[in-house]
Amino acid sequence: MYILGINSVYHESSACLLKDGAVVAAAEEERFNRVKHGKEARADNPDELPMNAIGFCLERAGITMADVDHVTCAADPDEIRAVLDGGLPSPWDSVEKQSLFLATLPNIPKKFAELGFVGEFHWVAHHTAHGASTYFASAFQDAAVLVVDALGDDAYSTRLYHGKGAKLDCVQSVRYPASIGYLWELVSVFLGFGVYDAAKVMGLAAYGDPQRFAAAFDRLAWTTEDGGFDMRQDLLKFSDILYYPPSADTSGLESVLGVAPRERDDELQDVHHDIAAALQEKTNELVLHMARHLHALTGSSRLCLAGGVALNCVTNQVAFEQGPFDELYVQPAAHDGGLSLGAALHVWNDVLGQERAPEMRHAYWGPSYTDAEIEAELASREGLEVVRAADFEKDVAKLLSEGNVIGLFQGSMELGPRALGNRSIIGDPRRREMRDDLNHKVKHREYFRPLAPSVLSEEVPEWFEIAKETTAADYMLMAYPAKADKHDRMGAVLHVDNTCRIQAVRADVNPRFHGIISEFRALTGVPMVLNTSFNDQEPIICSPADAVNTFLGTEIDYLAIGPFLVRKAPVDGTV
Repeated sequence: MYILGINSVYHESSACLLKDGAVVAAAEEERFNRVKHGKEARADNPDELPMNAIGFCLERAGITMADVDHVTCAADPDEIRAVLDGGLPSPWDSVEKQSLFLATLPNIPKKFAELGFVGEFHWVAHHTAHGASTYFASAFQDAAVLVVDALGDDAYSTRLYHGKGAKLDCVQSVRYPASIGYLWELVSVFLGFGVYDAAKVMGLAAYGDPQRFAAAFDRLAWTTEDGGFDMRQDLLKFSDILYYPPSADTSGLESVLGVAPRERDDELQDVHHDIAAALQEKTNELVLHMARHLHALTGSSRLCLAGGVALNCVTNQVAFEQGPFDELYVQPAAHDGGLSLGAALHVWNDVLGQERAPEMRHAYWGPSYTDAEIEAELASREGLEVVRAADFEKDVAKLLSEGNVIGLFQGSMELGPRALGNRSIIGDPRRREMRDDLNHKVKHREYFRPLAPSVLSEEVPEWFEIAKETTAADYMLMAYPAKADKHDRMGAVLHVDNTCRIQAVRADVNPRFHGIISEFRALTGVPMVLNTSFNDQEPIICSPADAVNTFLGTEIDYLAIGPFLVRKAPVDGTV
């Protein structure tokens, strides 16, 4: 039985295909069409399907839409209509746009019928899909599930669930206007970034003192005795946040903080660091509070996290290691890009009552390319020197040890916002200057953005302080303090607070990447490489053509793609 899940209604468009409950393929639309988030979140385009991602999934399985038994979309039109009719926030700033949005949603199942689909169509509510994306992807038969983002289809920003077998039941909710996701969007705009720039704020937070604005954030958000939290909507004014163009009413935030909002081109100062740090600390407090409450509600020793806030590796570490749970699972696309996965898993498990599939143990569900396809792309380009590596892993490791920056393209593309060794830029983690060079010369981004280490999983306990192990670290979803005696050998990946957002690399999950790192360890004694996403102010690359384009447009030294090592041909006889 085939189930196709999609997310298309707002942003992070994606598709996922299950066969008998197990993932066959999954990818985000932005990787194919090269448009950040897949498309703009507009009132007139919730029915803009992720056709490239859908086509890839069907091709990977060797089927057509007529072979699909169930299609499911991560949205509930009835709940969305009730929210809009009730005057609760929406991305649309007029009644006309809200009406257009609601009128366009029913086009989604109609379009699938036009594509040849003859099976059963299902709507799955936003938060239900988030919860399903993590619980049903895990191996847990009993787990507490916490979904935290901005807002679901309904009037709630946060949902607490109890997963048992093939069922996922909501046990408590946090109602808007209390919303951690919206708080991060508002503060992002206040600090001079975009609405989508929560990751920048998280990186900036490590530079600040959270105590300077702790009292101010206590006025804005606080825990409640029922295990949830509340916020001052009259000051925060989340309903005025708009994505296109990005804007928000930050006057209430300004009055509480006593600081004027930063303009985009203004220099970042200590005050901005401290605001970000206070936001991070408040988020840690709220999520830890809910995790403890959810443990008491469910009695489960296992926790699953999802929603955009579950991409916050600092909060994940606090909630798990300071909380009461023994095990944690977070799947790699915890944001809205994972809704297609969750919608499909919900239909298989909760709607159809089928047997649980095995745990999703990796993120490599996207397109892959043959050596012949890669070689043909390289041959079609000018200005490249191409050699077939004699010993790929050893050759790449040697180049890294000599200080080269390498674009690494191998295997299937990762699902989720983190590059995990198949579409990555890698470098020597020992060289402090490597971080600055990558941020400024290759990635063209801010000084405060951290770069991650990809670490041999068997060496992680020797290099990092870890109280409880979790596979969430396989996806760069946990931040750990580096051991003090190791700091001098990992300067490029050590954040200002001496923590790292690590990727634990397992030999049975990604043998080639594990092999590269093992060879680097043999040369240097350091069991990790620097890893950042293979892109430059664009979605992470997908195809060999994308890889060559980004390689030629940046100061990356080598492209390691398939079995080939590529460098730019010398110009005018220079090397």
